[in-house]
Amino acid sequence: MNFRKVSVALNVAYKLHKSQDVQICKLSLFHPNDVNSEPRKLNLLKTAIRYAETMATCCKPNRLALEKSPYLLQHATNPVDWYPWGEEAFTRALRENKLIFLSVGYSTCHWCHVMERESFENKDIAKILNENFICVKVDREERPDVDRLYMTFVQAVAGHSGWPMSVWLRPDLIPVAGGTYYPPRDQYGRPGFPDVLISLAKKWRENRQKFSDAGRKVLEVLEKATALDNVIVDPNSMNLPSKDCWELCMSQMIDSYEPMYGGFSRAPKFPEPGNIHFLLHVYGKSPESEMGKKALEMCTHTLRKMANGGIHDFVGKGFHRYSVDDEWHVPHFEKMLYDQGQLAAAFASAYLATRDKFFADIAEGILCYVDRDLSHPV
Repeated sequence: MNFRKVSVALNVAYKLHKSQDVQICKLSLFHPNDVNSEPRKLNLLKTAIRYAETMATCCKPNRLALEKSPYLLQHATNPVDWYPWGEEAFTRALRENKLIFLSVGYSTCHWCHVMERESFENKDIAKILNENFICVKVDREERPDVDRLYMTFVQAVAGHSGWPMSVWLRPDLIPVAGGTYYPPRDQYGRPGFPDVLISLAKKWRENRQKFSDAGRKVLEVLEKATALDNVIVDPNSMNLPSKDCWELCMSQMIDSYEPMYGGFSRAPKFPEPGNIHFLLHVYGKSPESEMGKKALEMCTHTLRKMANGGIHDFVGKGFHRYSVDDEWHVPHFEKMLYDQGQLAAAFASAYLATRDKFFADIAEGILCYVDRDLSHPV
């Protein structure tokens, strides 16, 4: 019996049909003594093998069918010619002098599933990927080192981060472009994934040097920013932003501000507590100025709208990760510890700036939720 071939087939069958019997048989493959001692399991195994091999032939599993990660196995039947992270993919990229398309996610990520359904299972988009790129799929829970390395780049070039993370690398693994979720066509204020792919492939073919230089410059800035030599021990030696820098940032915040519902983006709408902290710092620097008053108004209005919206869990307390609509009404039902920490600090800071007990109560509710549901018992 070709155990490797059968294991691939069973992986695919289980992924497609979630059959408990197929999963039992898959486990039984590696315990032949148990199988031989139980006739029912042996018959079940033979049936599942025939069925799974048929399904595998129909669906043409890619290399990810041999992986152990649940996330990678979810992509085992995509028409995309996926590679796992490793030398096989890197060698081919060097040989064919193609960009690597690196996609990073995890098995319970909502937008990872959306992008798979919309793009990675689309044969036309898969054709563009397969013809122009070497496609690599990574589970961030298996390779947090890879995720952390390229997420730093994405944050720098895209101004935001998240999963699925989409990064384009030179054959020597230097990143040249990056982002997160891309829709199959222009929507949500984001360019369509096929257009992005075609544009990047064209740039790589026509002007590789200029394309590579841009990515290298970003990396140089990141290396300087994260170097240990740049850690400031003496606060008096800090290079604080100039007044012009503050005003430019405020101007950009005002331009992106949504006056009716608060916040600084369209749906999907994230709390972005970093923006709140920035506005409170602006207010703290000049509370009597027009800029300071505007900063406080944007900050408190946004916090009130979030606290009164569906993104705030009124029963269990705490905040969901984001709202799927512009009005903070419909939450994406996922709560993250890092969001709770930043939002608790934001609401507490708003209370200190205004002495409005509303903000203190929200901060207290967040901390009660963290203490009750997200803390490890001592």
